[in-house]
Amino acid sequence: MTKLIPMGLALALSLFLPGAFAQEAAIVAETTAHSVVRSATMEVMEVVQEAHAYADEDPERYYQQVLAVLDPVVDFRGFARSVMGPYASSERYRSLDESGRAQLRIQLDMFTDVMRTGLVRTYSKGLLAFGGSRIEVSETSPDEAEQSRVSVQQLIYSDATEPYMVLYQMGRDKQGEWKLRNMIIESVNLGEIYRSQFEAAARKHDGNLDLVIAGWSTEALET
Repeated sequence: MTKLIPMGLALALSLFLPGAFAQEAAIVAETTAHSVVRSATMEVMEVVQEAHAYADEDPERYYQQVLAVLDPVVDFRGFARSVMGPYASSERYRSLDESGRAQLRIQLDMFTDVMRTGLVRTYSKGLLAFGGSRIEVSETSPDEAEQSRVSVQQLIYSDATEPYMVLYQMGRDKQGEWKLRNMIIESVNLGEIYRSQFEAAARKHDGNLDLVIAGWSTEALET
């Protein structure tokens, strides 16, 4: 049976939730998708441990510390473009005149900032409230070096009878570095959920993307 997970907890579980990674303690000589997840997890653990002393009084400092860890390993722009779906597709971009293309680039930049801020804040809040868990991570496949996209599976053991299963969908950027592109939690695809919300908001506002983006933080992220 699929377990119901509140959005804040879902993001805390999905974005490198700290825990025990004993089975991956060995040093990985080359960068793999799995080693990226592990390294980011260790850094976030340090931030969270320190944040307990100041987060209540200075939450912005905490959010910025978490963002500093996630920014290099999460493809926020790619995630935002995927959420915008057909409204930011290559086909639509090519169909626009130069003025329209410039406007779409600005809108994508704005939405990327909104998504980055909202995801990091929601994740950070959920992470402070969630205790440590035992986590098992799938092993690096022998042919990962030749792959451009891989899924990293985590089993997260908490108070639930069965562990939560999280899939990190990782992809290489133009420099060949692994980036987080999407998350699937207990068969719930976060990218698809956000894309459906964006399309619904775009229909509501008759395709006015500026209104969709301006209202996104209250319409979609704080659910």
